[in-house]
Amino acid sequence: MEVPAHWLQKDGTPVSCTEKLLVLRQNWDELQGVLRDAFEDAVLIGVDEAVMKQLLTEMVAALPSPRAGGTQ
Repeated sequence: MEVPAHWLQKDGTPVSCTEKLLVLRQNWDELQGVLRDAFEDAVLIGVDEAVMKQLLTEMVAALPSPRAGGTQ
């Protein structure tokens, strides 16, 4: 999956700061690699692909917000 063309802020405007965009791109690339490795390892070990994808989806959905109060 390619890096998103636009990173939208809560108000719908795109992030435009070059340094912030660099951090987002680096995080995206790193996360994609880690997820790919974890997925491939699980499947090669014998975990069902659909089950592993569901577990990863649930993990992301359960991430708490870093904002005060932890709300999403």
